[in-house]
Amino acid sequence: MNRNRSLRWARFGRYGLVLLLLTAVAVQNAAATTGGRYLTVGTAVAVLCGLALLVRRLPWYVAPLLTTVGAGLWGWPLLPLFLVALFDLAAGRRIAVAVGCCAVVLAANTVAPPMVSLWRPQQYGASLFFILAVVAGLWMGNRRRLVEALNTQVEHLRIERELREEAARTAERSRIAAEMHDVLAHRLSLIALHTGVLSTRAASLPGPVAERLTLLRTASTEALADLRDVLGALHDRRPTVGDAVPAPVLRDVRELVDQAREAGQQVDLQADGQPEQVPAAHRLALYRLVQEGLTNARKHAVGAPVRIRLTYGPPATVVEIVNPPGKAGEHNASSGFGLVGLGERVHALGGHLSAGPHGAGAWRLAARMPLPAPIEQNGPAHDPRDDRR
Repeated sequence: MNRNRSLRWARFGRYGLVLLLLTAVAVQNAAATTGGRYLTVGTAVAVLCGLALLVRRLPWYVAPLLTTVGAGLWGWPLLPLFLVALFDLAAGRRIAVAVGCCAVVLAANTVAPPMVSLWRPQQYGASLFFILAVVAGLWMGNRRRLVEALNTQVEHLRIERELREEAARTAERSRIAAEMHDVLAHRLSLIALHTGVLSTRAASLPGPVAERLTLLRTASTEALADLRDVLGALHDRRPTVGDAVPAPVLRDVRELVDQAREAGQQVDLQADGQPEQVPAAHRLALYRLVQEGLTNARKHAVGAPVRIRLTYGPPATVVEIVNPPGKAGEHNASSGFGLVGLGERVHALGGHLSAGPHGAGAWRLAARMPLPAPIEQNGPAHDPRDDRR
């Protein structure tokens, strides 16, 4: 919107400059017809017509009316301003009004004094100038409306793309939260289950150990309930207390690669390290990245081999997917919002995602996600009862 406002002000500035020059010419012409006197009715009418054409807040008919009266009474000295009025009328699609003004001016100048009559330069008078002004106004008005329509369409497309990108980010955040809900709920339920089993043998355990087990079981149960309250709404049905814990959705990248090979893709997979060495969030992100890379290769590089390199930290989880150029698939239309969602996922893990051309026409998708710092477990455990001593 600011750009459109700037364009309108620039257009108005150019229009005002041209109108100022034409007003000066009209004043000079009016003064020439009175022996060089500038303080006359003709010069005053020229200035008044110029102001009427310049001020856009006046009703649209004021400027054409004044310039028509002026050109009808004072003839050719006010012809430049009358042509501007005809231009504005044609640009605003008021052709009938423009033709009527031309007829009035030409009829009035048939009885005007020879010195100022529009018929004096040629027999056809200023009719040709009238036609040129109307044609130029029609062309400029249509062009202006076309440019404004295109600018509006571009602005709408920009807003629509921003909304689509935001929707893709929101969907990816919801998917990440749902996956974290499944994985963490599974882990917390295991902690609660094992601590519950140990709590049944509290009579044979030392008092502090039994107390810690009870505290751990209570904390894990409350954490599981809080997690379900916060993220459970992301599922189709909000889980209740009696529901079974959903199974984790961790999948191995090798299964995805095997499926791609069965579909006819040439995939070279090299993995360093063990998947169990990285957090579940990293494994979920790797699965989505490899899935997106294989899908893009199937769409845009049919038959081209795909090279996948995985590194399961430390110090970071790294993935690189490269495919050379190939034949485009039949359904190769892509919105590009898949990479937007993946970028949101990788950035949420503190990493960086890059996607773009690589080498001679190849395509590369790479991401690096640093591993979280290990938690120190050395040293004696802190006893909350020590704070009360």
